[in-house]
Amino acid sequence: MPITVDKNLCIGCGACASICSDAFKINEEGKSEVISQENIACAKNAAESCPTQAIKVE
Repeated sequence: MPITVDKNLCIGCGACASICSDAFKINEEGKSEVISQENIACAKNAAESCPTQAIKVE
């Protein structure tokens, strides 16, 4: 999977879901979750904005 979220690093700030709602949502645990692998460019923007660098886009 090219888009992943490290749940141990994620603090659930929601920046990724705000920037790229096509690829991310905040789940019931309050952590980011990948919901689509389609929009790589959008996911890269979200990864760059992640304060804990929990998002990896390969």
